[in-house]
Parts: sequence; structure tokens; C-alpha cells
Amino acid sequence: MGTRSPSGDARDRLLLAAAELMDGSGERALSTRAVCERAGVQAPTLYHHFGSKQGLIDAVIGHGFDQYVRTAHGAGESQDPVADIRRGWDQHVRFGLDHPNFYALLYGRIEPGRPCAITAPAQAMLRDLLAAVARQGRLAVPAGDAAEQILAANIGVTLTLITRPGDQRDLGLSDRVREAALAGVLHDTTRPGRPVPATRATAALTLRTLLADDTAGLSPGEHALLGELLDRLAAS
Repeated sequence: MGTRSPSGDARDRLLLAAAELMDGSGERALSTRAVCERAGVQAPTLYHHFGSKQGLIDAVIGHGFDQYVRTAHGAGESQDPVADIRRGWDQHVRFGLDHPNFYALLYGRIEPGRPCAITAPAQAMLRDLLAAVARQGRLAVPAGDAAEQILAANIGVTLTLITRPGDQRDLGLSDRVREAALAGVLHDTTRPGRPVPATRATAALTLRTLLADDTAGLSPGEHALLGELLDRLAAS
């Protein structure tokens, strides 16, 4: 087993110290002095690794979300991607309830007209899972649209549950919203083995996903033209 450098240890201690302080009191109460005291380093060490207090905050937020994404993947994917989506949804909600201040930071740093880079991994993960659903012929809308709908519902229900006192928190709300969100984008959400009705739109969605996976034998122009046609058929 290799040893870690003192510099790396100092950076990790700073991240952990800031995360603990932010998780307890939020970003506004965070001070560089408190972080350095908790991490056992001097202020120049913080600036060396992160450049500024805001740089440290950004690193903590990114690190926190990375842990969520890795936890979701680390649970192990089943052969049914819909089951993976359900599991990811539940882990997302649990992450928010376990770290409410962290979660508010992750999803509260929004600027009009600017996509949130911090939350992008969750949407990318959903798109990958939904692409797998499309390959099975079970997706009713394009994967990108489905990912946006599911993530919006997932965030909304998590924020709603966070605002409720613990003794009034109905976790069944998350289950109901999850199933409604899935029903809106999938053909069948409860019986994976049930045949999916053959429709032009379903076939187009499946072929569109397969085309993205394998472009062999097509020129760039043919690929673009076929993709455009399939998108139109899938939306019809």
C-alpha cells in the first residue's frame, strides 16, 4: 500500500473540515479560519490548494456530489436498468435527507440560463440508464427528455421532504412521485418481462439509441440524416 504525501493529506483534511462545517451550518457560516483550525493547517496551505475560500467551497460541493454519484453506481447495476433508476432515485432522496445543507448547496447554486455543472453527473447517469431502457424497446420518450423529467421530479420531492419536520416526513411520497415519473416516460414500469407494444415511435427510439452506439457503415452525412429522421419519428 502506497503512502500519501503530506500535501495530499492536508488537502483531504481541508476538504473534510469544510464539508463538516458546511454540513452543520451551511456555506455562509464557513470561515477560512475555522476550516484551517479544524484541519490543523495554516491559511497559506488552504490558498495553496484551493486559491480562495470560494475555491474550497466549490471543491467541497463537487466532492460531495461525486460521492453521491459513485455511491449510486457502486451499488451494482442489475440486468434491469429500470431497477437501477429506482435505486438511484431512492439514493438521491436519502443523500438529501442525510445531508440537507449539502443538498441545498448542490441544488441551490442555480443561475438563470446556465446549466448546473455540479449536478450534470446525475443527469448523465440517468441518460446512460435510459439509453439501456431504449435498447430494450421500453422507452416512450427520448432519453434526454426522460432524464430531465425524472431528475426534476427527484430533486423536487427531495427538497419537499427536507422542508418537512422529521415526524411529519412521508417517505411514501417519494415512492409515489417516482412511480408517476417513470410511468410518464416508460411503456411498462412494473413488469419487465411483459412485451412492449410495437409502435413506430418505440422502434424509432430504439434504433436511434443503437445508431448512437454503432455508426459503422454510415458516412457522417448519412448518420446525421438518419438521426434526424429517427428523432422526428420518435417524437410523432
